[in-house]
Amino acid sequence: MSDLDTRFEQAQADAKQLPARPDNDTMLKLYSYYKQAAEGDVSGEKPGFFDFVGVAKYEAWEKRKGMPSDEAKQKYIDLVESLKS
Repeated sequence: MSDLDTRFEQAQADAKQLPARPDNDTMLKLYSYYKQAAEGDVSGEKPGFFDFVGVAKYEAWEKRKGMPSDEAKQKYIDLVESLKS
C-alpha cells in the first residue's frame, strides 16, 4: 500500500471524527472526491428529479470526471485536514 493510500484511509477515519459537521457543500466535495478516488468517473443513471440528495451527489461526483484517482485522494486528504483545524 502506498503512502497516499495510507493517508487516504486515515483521512476517511478522521472525517468521521471531525469536531463539527461540515456544511452541505463541503460534504458534497468530500463525497465527490471520495467516489472519484475509490470508483473513478461517475457511473450509473442519474437519480430522478425528486431525489434531491441523490441528484446533488451525482452532479458533485460528475464534476470530478476525468480527475485521476491519486489527485482525488490528495484533494480529499487536504480537505479533511483543513476541516480538522
